[in-house]
Amino acid sequence: MSTTLRPSEAARTETERVVLPRRGRRRAPAPRRPGLLKFGHWWWALPGILFVIGIHYVATSVGGFFAFTNWTGIGAFQLIGLDNFVKIFQDPTKLGALGNTLFLAFGSVILSNILGLAFALGLNRGLKSRYVLRTLFFMPVVLSPLATSYIWKFIFDYNGPLNIALRGMGLGNVARAWVADPTWAIWTVLIVLVWQNIGFAMVIYMAGLAAVPVEIEEAAAIDGANLWQRFWHVTLPSIRPAVAIATTLGLVNGLRVFDQIMALTGGGPAAATETLATQVYKQSFALGNFGYGAALALLLTLIILVFAVVQQRVTAGRSEES
Repeated sequence: MSTTLRPSEAARTETERVVLPRRGRRRAPAPRRPGLLKFGHWWWALPGILFVIGIHYVATSVGGFFAFTNWTGIGAFQLIGLDNFVKIFQDPTKLGALGNTLFLAFGSVILSNILGLAFALGLNRGLKSRYVLRTLFFMPVVLSPLATSYIWKFIFDYNGPLNIALRGMGLGNVARAWVADPTWAIWTVLIVLVWQNIGFAMVIYMAGLAAVPVEIEEAAAIDGANLWQRFWHVTLPSIRPAVAIATTLGLVNGLRVFDQIMALTGGGPAAATETLATQVYKQSFALGNFGYGAALALLLTLIILVFAVVQQRVTAGRSEES
């Protein structure tokens, strides 16, 4: 029995035979030539990787080696073991610098995080001017620490705006040379640090608050929880990752503070605001004791590493418990 096809069907069948591939038979893809493009996912990143290794790891290792020498920056050196570290812990100036470093680190972290969280909670609500206020509070973070510190130095000057305002309010006996007073100089540095770090903590907490479900807070409010109870039992446990990030970064920045001190006080008066970072600079570049300065830098690095690891472990343990 023969089957007859219409002319249009026959033409369509012939076209399908020529244009469409046969079902069940697929051509194997042509093999690609081996070349640099095949390894592009790591080859292009190789210069950056080598740069990071050379700057961070190799330089840090070399500096750690010189911490055990008496190198002056020029000429030969000798290995002296732990003599530099013994000298550090026997020097009252260096112990005072260590105490100032810890005071500024923990003081700035506590105050910056409390105020940053308060601002984040306030600006997380439906304020009409919240976008303008967010910009204003975050602006000190992007400004140069050195430039803003000189402005604060002018404010804290004996004839500066702060003392003028105090005298205008009849508090002339309170006015003093704030950055030149051994008692108050460290507090002026702390104020500048907190002022410059509040915006950074605020942004981190606002990102954490954005992930808190509104339904949970509404359910807690319906159950009779007041504002403080909703914050302590609902909001705060939900933003613990943000707390960990803000405290870790704030602690690291507080431990290595340098620009603000050099601009405000230069480490004075009478070494009242010296920190490990300023001592590293002075011993290495001003006095030429590169081995001693490297020992101070290594000690500061170990302190930062220990506090960062401990803080992360504590925060991770609390998150697992919750």
